[in-house]
Amino acid sequence: MGTIRLYERDRIERVIRLDTTLIDKVEGAFTDLTTKQVTMPPIMRIDVPANNGEVDIKSAYIEGLDSFAVKLSSGFFDNPKRGLPSANGMMILLSAETGEPLAVFADNGLLTDLRTAAAGAVAARSLSREDSRTAGIIGTGSQARYQLEALTTVRAIEQVYVFGRNEEKAELYKREMETKLGIAVKVMTTVREVVENSDIVVTTTPADEPIIHSEWLHKGLHITAMGSDAEHKQELSPEVLETADLFVCDVVSQSERLGELRACSNQKVINSAVELGQITSGSKDGRISNDQVTICDLTGTGAQDTAIARYVYQLLVNREDENHERS
Repeated sequence: MGTIRLYERDRIERVIRLDTTLIDKVEGAFTDLTTKQVTMPPIMRIDVPANNGEVDIKSAYIEGLDSFAVKLSSGFFDNPKRGLPSANGMMILLSAETGEPLAVFADNGLLTDLRTAAAGAVAARSLSREDSRTAGIIGTGSQARYQLEALTTVRAIEQVYVFGRNEEKAELYKREMETKLGIAVKVMTTVREVVENSDIVVTTTPADEPIIHSEWLHKGLHITAMGSDAEHKQELSPEVLETADLFVCDVVSQSERLGELRACSNQKVINSAVELGQITSGSKDGRISNDQVTICDLTGTGAQDTAIARYVYQLLVNREDENHERS
């Protein structure tokens, strides 16, 4: 049995970037779900209600690949009160030939954050207007930061509107993102103001009831909903899905169980739902006019975890080889 490589977060951060290459890797995972045989079991979730927490286990084997990932991801939403991030976790990369563990990524949730942000960028690149210049972010946590950074990689965003329940955290978000990205950020007092003023809206909350309503939608709007990934969560009202011209998700069955389709009883919406991989593979159309209202519900897939685990493993091995050659 070979040596299992252990990589902690600091080593991973040295080699991986939230850039076009990573976004393309994650887009490939969406396409694989449509074009290849993929073994992807339903998400296993362990709820820890006493501490407002949950732990998800995701995995996917993609036909033809020599390795795949098993990922453990936790979200404990009272952690910010303790001065800790909400998200945490780790990934294990396994050989698809022998089942041997190749590497453990003790990344504290970094790879999940990056692949989730990259998925948001794939959705925006596939569904938002190319001339989108204003972005709305609902939420002020780490994913709200990663989502905006990824979005600016695929769209020339000039103005950002943000809403957070905590005004102090919203102001901190404004300062940090203006400094990092060089884009003006304005803190808004309501979600409605964000939606009505934005070309692209990204929701990044653990909300358990709708925070966006259909009367706020406008021509040309794209919304990516990231937060609903459990049976009790919901960010969009069912009427939002009914009003949209195009509803897209990562996996329809998963959206019905854990995502925004769970609260939707409109069979027409469910039957017309398109999976993002169908669009990235070219088998279905994405946005076909600047006036369309498009929605993308992303609950997260094991295929994305396999894609980023394989990618970062290669980056780390390449770096080790380079260092060995220098020495």
